Amino acid sequence: MFQSQAYTGTKKENYQLVAKQLSALIEGEKNMIANLSNAAALLSYFLDQVNWVGFYLVDGDELILGPFQGLPACVRIPIGKGVCGTAALRRTTINVADVHQFPGHIACDAASQSEIVIPLVKEDKIIGVLDIDSPIKNRFDDTDAQMLEVFVKVLMNGLEEDC
Repeated sequence: MFQSQAYTGTKKENYQLVAKQLSALIEGEKNMIANLSNAAALLSYFLDQVNWVGFYLVDGDELILGPFQGLPACVRIPIGKGVCGTAALRRTTINVADVHQFPGHIACDAASQSEIVIPLVKEDKIIGVLDIDSPIKNRFDDTDAQMLEVFVKVLMNGLEEDC
């Protein structure tokens, strides 16, 4: 089901297939850590030219490292700081073409050149962010942003209401 040759459509069609695969993976499973783990692994496998895919979860006024694929990462990020903290504060997707140009960027991996962060919102409450880094500048475009938001909606629909 997850063989790379399955991704032979347009970029948008491939993302739609990944969203369907995520839906199948999380169907019937309400454990947030299990679902976030599988979601990170699925995206890491699907996306090319990325060096980190994972989640940060809200804990008070910080984001705490959650399930991820990649090198060890920063454990705590204040909400409002860096790309992840800013996306959490604003509750909006942030696509950064060159992380070195983002004021206050937190460099967890020196190889990262671009980054996209999608907030995880459940019942109008921010619960975390999906963070994806690339070693290539300008890696993510509007299609990535739009379809990663769809991916996150599928994920949020599969999580317990009280997460």
